[in-house]
Amino acid sequence: MLMKNIGILFGGNSTEYKISLQSAHGVVTHINRRKYNPILIGITRDGQWRYYSGPVENILNDTWSAPDLCQPAIIPPDTREHSLWIVEDQRLKKIHLDGVFPVLHGKNGEDGTVQGLLCMAQIPVIGCKTLSSALCMNKDASHRLVGAAGIRVPKTLVLEKETSRIFWCAPEAACAWLTERLGNLGISLPVFIKPVCAGSSFGITKISDPSRLAWAVCQAFEHDHQVIIEENIDGFEVGCAIMGNETLTVGNIDEIRLSGGFFDYEEKYTLKTSQIFVPARIPKAKAEEIKETARRIYRILNCQDFARIDMFLTPSGEICFNEVNTIPGFTPHSRFPKMMESAGISFDEVVDRLIEMEVPQ
Repeated sequence: MLMKNIGILFGGNSTEYKISLQSAHGVVTHINRRKYNPILIGITRDGQWRYYSGPVENILNDTWSAPDLCQPAIIPPDTREHSLWIVEDQRLKKIHLDGVFPVLHGKNGEDGTVQGLLCMAQIPVIGCKTLSSALCMNKDASHRLVGAAGIRVPKTLVLEKETSRIFWCAPEAACAWLTERLGNLGISLPVFIKPVCAGSSFGITKISDPSRLAWAVCQAFEHDHQVIIEENIDGFEVGCAIMGNETLTVGNIDEIRLSGGFFDYEEKYTLKTSQIFVPARIPKAKAEEIKETARRIYRILNCQDFARIDMFLTPSGEICFNEVNTIPGFTPHSRFPKMMESAGISFDEVVDRLIEMEVPQ
């Protein structure tokens, strides 16, 4: 059987650079080497593309970008190429790519930008494509579409960058103005203040004190030109891992229980005060309802190949949409592989199935 070359994109010009390294290590160590030849393509923090040929462990400890292990590289958008171009000893070398698995998180990787490049080059993309990646990255757009389909979403207020000056120059007036606007929308404190386009809880703050609203908005504006303020949803978060296109495979629902605060960056990657239960400790009928809601959201937002759908379950049993992660974490401890493992699908099989969706044998 002819080996297929699968480009693995990792790193990235994003605040989620380190998380990408962990996820890429997980994918590379679980890929079927009898079927696929992983072509490692690293993107440095400042956006330089490199072909990496060193040990996989160097990706995990972030020593992969040493000059003796890397060569400058690009994927040209020319539809005749389908390859990675590498500059080696001042000569151009080409490696054919049968498909590319972007294991990137956040901006410049999960937001449709890389997917657009690969689609222009007519190289199969493993995962969501340009439109769904961009929609799911944008919390306002995804909420509007899902809400229009009759699924509950949080009440929100979106702020544009043009309004940011008041939050820096007149924070007290800004807090009073925001409190009034939120009240008119039926949103009471506490609220979550987030960048519209960001991931892994960067720039997100939960605010209960109205005097800190302006500060939190300024923090969020450091990550994006739009900020969204969301009502707090009572209850707990549940997640749903989905793979597939025409036919969908759904993992077991997971449940996040917090002792306080919210599931911020530190909690996501240390679980110091929170716990994740797989499967979720909820009645079977409610779990099936959550899965069906997740399937609907997956279709509404045009997701392809795989995604993780995050929702809230309220004390009254109502399901409320939170967000979609089009490239969820892929470490052995990440939620997506854990939900699939709980449903009887191993990490190795997950990676194998995802690649086969776009690069059939």
